Amino acid sequence: MSSTSAPGGGLRPLYANAPCVLVLGSFPSGLSLAHSEYYGNPRNRFWAVMEAIFGIPATLPYAERSMRLQKEGVALWDVVGSCSRTGSADSTIRNPVPNDIRGFVRGHPSVRLIALNGSTAGRLFHRFADGAGIPSVTLPSTSPANAAVTFAEKVRKWQVVRDACTRD
Repeated sequence: MSSTSAPGGGLRPLYANAPCVLVLGSFPSGLSLAHSEYYGNPRNRFWAVMEAIFGIPATLPYAERSMRLQKEGVALWDVVGSCSRTGSADSTIRNPVPNDIRGFVRGHPSVRLIALNGSTAGRLFHRFADGAGIPSVTLPSTSPANAAVTFAEKVRKWQVVRDACTRD
């Protein structure tokens, strides 16, 4: 499925038939929205982390990276479907309207883990969609604003995504 802008703000979910992990961000950056691409800010380390754990080259065109990630069983979406926000900082999110994450999980029983990209995604998930019936984990944000956590540490923590997709 392609990730085009959804009516009212954010991006549509990106997934293949049987995702094993649903990665949730908070809300797309301005660059991501402008390009209709998840993690479209070149300074965001998400695709570099995916390269490290799945071997998907971050330099590939977005469509190919996305397709390969879906083949690995990873779905992408955001906790917030629309909001008011100044700039791209999570701290300026106001009036968040959540996406139907519980509905996504019900419709995709193959999802084993919800991976929350950063503390804001984690906080919003627990506010709006906790109780989806499957485990969730809050991981270090891949945002360029999260410089306190080294790239190596991000990769180490994000390994749970690959592990959830490879266990039988």
